[in-house]
Amino acid sequence: MSDSTPDASAHLPTGREPALRVVPMPADANHTGDIFGGWIMAQVDIAGSIPAVRLARGRVATVAVNSFQFKQPVFVGDLVSFYAEAVRVGRTSITVNVEVYAQRKPEREEVVKVTEATLTYVAVDENRRPRVVPVRQ
Repeated sequence: MSDSTPDASAHLPTGREPALRVVPMPADANHTGDIFGGWIMAQVDIAGSIPAVRLARGRVATVAVNSFQFKQPVFVGDLVSFYAEAVRVGRTSITVNVEVYAQRKPEREEVVKVTEATLTYVAVDENRRPRVVPVRQ
């Protein structure tokens, strides 16, 4: 994890809808109340797959986690928003950037960017073999 001081200027992206929003529960945390990194990684993969599935018009498989950076901890009760955007579409692959923000302390809301990642998905057919991503018109 990088600098543990919250970014006071963090805010949710404007003009974009999150691909996924979730509130982590105690079962998702360690004994000190920090959410497991693996739980966050799984949610990032789900969020990243949403624009990939839409672009592929069907099934995709995660083939690479190109980068993943934990910036701040996530706590039980945070409202965690995952913003996913396709940044590259290849012949069979789609690369997606995911930014993750936690909204905490509802009495005086604090927004913290907690994670950012880049993942690559491949469009697959019914036999789980790579297929061409349809051309968007």
